[in-house]
This record gives sequence, C-alpha cells and structure tokens, in this order.
Amino acid sequence: MHSIQQTLASLEIQQQNYAWSTGQLSGGTGGARHASHSPVDGKEIASATLASESEYNSVIEKAAEAFKEWQLLPAPRRGEIVRQIGDELRRNKEALGQLVSYEMGKSLQEGYGEVQEMIDICDFAVGLSRQLYGLTMQSERPQHRMYEQWHPLGIVGIISAFNFPVAVWSWNAALAWVCGNVCVWKPSEKTPITAIACQNIISKVFKANQVPEGVSCLIIGDRKIGELMSNDKRVPLVSATGSTRMGKAVGAAVGARLGKSILELGGNNAIIITPNADLDVALVGCVFGAVGTAGQRCTTTRRLIIHESVYDDFKAKLIKAYSQLRIGNPLDSSNHVGPLIDTDAVEMYLKAIDRCKAEGGKFIVEGGKLNGGGFESGCYVKPCIAEVEPHFAIVCEETFAPILYIMKYSSIEEAIQIQNNVPQGLSSAIMTLNLREAERFLSAAGSDCGIANVNIGTSGAEIGGAFGGEKETGGGRESGSDAWKAYMRRQTNTINYSTELPLAQGIIFDLGE
Repeated sequence: MHSIQQTLASLEIQQQNYAWSTGQLSGGTGGARHASHSPVDGKEIASATLASESEYNSVIEKAAEAFKEWQLLPAPRRGEIVRQIGDELRRNKEALGQLVSYEMGKSLQEGYGEVQEMIDICDFAVGLSRQLYGLTMQSERPQHRMYEQWHPLGIVGIISAFNFPVAVWSWNAALAWVCGNVCVWKPSEKTPITAIACQNIISKVFKANQVPEGVSCLIIGDRKIGELMSNDKRVPLVSATGSTRMGKAVGAAVGARLGKSILELGGNNAIIITPNADLDVALVGCVFGAVGTAGQRCTTTRRLIIHESVYDDFKAKLIKAYSQLRIGNPLDSSNHVGPLIDTDAVEMYLKAIDRCKAEGGKFIVEGGKLNGGGFESGCYVKPCIAEVEPHFAIVCEETFAPILYIMKYSSIEEAIQIQNNVPQGLSSAIMTLNLREAERFLSAAGSDCGIANVNIGTSGAEIGGAFGGEKETGGGRESGSDAWKAYMRRQTNTINYSTELPLAQGIIFDLGE
C-alpha cells in the first residue's frame, strides 16, 4: 500500500485544487477556500475553491454545448468510451480505494469495494449501450407502423453524499453517458478530493477519444450550488443522494419546474431473526450491517427484530461479537470499524444515545466517544447496542452512526408490522430457513421496502439490480435492471405508408368535395 502522499501524487492531487471542471481541472475565481480533512487522523488532504454562481452557469453552458455532439455519437461508441473508463479505474483501483478510505473513513477493503462498484457499473453500461431497446406495436390502422424509442434527456445533475463519495455518482454517470446524456456532478463538500481524483482519471479518457469538454463536469460547492441545480430548467434530471430533509427540498424544487428527479434518501433498515434462522449466518449479516462504514451507509442495519424464543441466545452472540470488534485507522486491514465522517457526526451519535436512554432504552453494549492514542481526530466512537421498544421515537429515526436497536416479537405478522412501521423504506431482510416465512416476507403484504433480502443482511447491493427505496427513502431507482429508463425520454412514433389518412377509433372526418 502506498503512503497517502504517494497516493495523492499518483492521482494527480496537488495541495491546491479548484472548484469546477468541464474537462481538465481549471481554476476558480477567488471563492472561499474549502479544505478537506481526513477523519482518520485530522490532517488536511488538499483544498478546493467553492464555485460561484457565475462559474456554475459556465459549467452548465459548456455541458449544454457538449450534449449537442455527444447525443449524436452512436450508443455503442459511447459504451466503448465507458469501457475505457472502467479499464482506467481498474488501473487506479488501489490508489483511489485508499483515498476513498482516507477521506471518508471507511475500511480499506470497503474503499476498494467502492471502486470495484464503479468498475462493475462501467461493465454493465457497456452492455447496456447495445440494449437500449424500444417496442414495436400493432397499429389498428392499415399500412401503419407504430413503435416507441428512447432519447437522452440532456444534462443530468448528480448530487452525491459523503458516505459513498464515488460509487453512487458512477451508478448515475455511467448509465447517463451511454444513454447520450452529459453529467454535472456536485459531490459532497465533505469528500471533494475523491471527486477531483475521479475527474482526473476520466478526463484523460474523454480527451483521448476527442470527446467535447462538458460531457463530464465537476463543480465543488456548498448547498447553494445544489439549490441552483435543483431550480435550473436547463437540467431536466437531478439525481440526489442524501438525507430525507435534503431530498424533500430537492424534490420540491425540481417538481415545481416539472423536472425529473431520482431521490435516494434515508434508511432505517431492519433484519427479522426468526426461530428458524441459522443464527451463525445471521450474526455475520447483522454485525457487518450494523458496524460497516461505522454505521454510515443508507443500508446500515439499525434495527434487529428478534423472535422471543431465540432472543436471549442471539443477544449473547451479539455481545460477544461486539467485544471482538477492533476500532482504529481504517487503512489498517486488521481494524473492523473506522471513524465517523466528522465531529458533527459524533455529536449526533452522542445525542441519539442520550435520547434513547431518556426514552427507556437499555444499552447492553455501551457506546461513547474514543479519545487518546490513535483517536486524535475526535471522530472515533464505539459501536453500541440498545434494547428498546419498537415505538420509541429515536428508533423510528435514522441516526447515521453505529447504534443498533434490538427488540422482541412473537409472530411473523407482528415482526413485519414492526419492520414497516417507520417512515423510511430502503432495505430489509429476514433470516429464516422456513420457506413460508420467507415468502410471507417477500409478498405484497410483507416488507414495504425497495430491497427485501432473505438470509443476507440489509447492507450492500449488487449493481445488476435496481437500487432504491420507498416512502421517505424517495422512490428513486439507480444502477441495474431497467433503471436506465429514468435517464431517457420515451417517444411513441407512428408512420403512415398508405395513400390515405385513416383516423384512429374509426373516426370519419369528411371534408367533402
């Protein structure tokens, strides 16, 4: 593994980088300097200049110009360019994965895994570039042909979150590109350096293929840039990942101008542990789901709904497993849990613990902030477990931290009701070897989430399936399956090749002589 300095050099990250780019990174005009500090050790990685409104407009104008040419490139040719991007990501996987880990705080293996997701979605998009199928339909009128086709939308605005600083952007960008769109990316201001590294990597590929500047744009800014994008009629689609609060603001702004949005928002994910579960398998899924990325995944396991007959046994397994967790520098592969993203996240974690206790929660594994040797950044906390009642207010909210709530149930119907009785609806799982329980959970009257798993946890998703959730999770879908349709507009076409003009439904319109 390279040193952080070697990693930054290999990704062409200098101490000073700038806010916006329509190809190669270019300079801002004196906006506020924004430094990115690693939650791992508190050190400054590099800095950026927050973009101004005029710079935002420059980027949008350049993207609009690029779209005119990019949309005319055959889709398989666009796919070939995305294939080359995937290959370039393969060559930079180690360095980029290390930077993801260092800037965000997730484990090194998760950092590598995030870059692998980028590679996988590029592979998926390459195949998709030859499968943007429409339908041929039968016309009721003689000598008419009717069909539908799909066209690109134009500019796709992508607002990404800190917890997956590059992967979720790539889910959107790779599909949008092969569909013929251009992309403007506003990364989280908490993780701008990984975005700059990605722009450095992909801009070389676009340049080598003589692609016009503006097909892939980067703009680093604060909340103001997100608001400009959400209200901009020149951006027909905005894909936003983040909190439910943020998503509601984006959705309202985009909806007010009748634009399209893909919203991937909060999750409050549960696993049901039935009497028929393989408890050893369940334990792995539950612990990784709860503590992976220090509880900062939208798919993090936040609630365990455990049958009363196995509750005490499984609780004992959890306590033992948590006692074996190693917390520390995520670049050390022997550690299981890294830091939270910043000290604000630590404060939210501590307040959630206090609220849980005030409501009557009993902590069987105590939490708290870690101080002293190796934890100088102030961002390290202890994963904790609380016994609660399902109706506690704090249990129905999403806390982006490694706090796991456990509760009892007596019937599968009760378990599903508890699982569904929260505002969020992203991911869910059941641990059971009983076919009837599994099918009941997957039925229309079962889990109300966008993702429902059997004998795997809530956390982690393969790019082959559409990713997203219901209710306050936003209803969006990204990545696999037919999620590509969200990045295109559908057009129905009818061609009359007869010598007459028959009307539909047998209507007669006689103009006489």
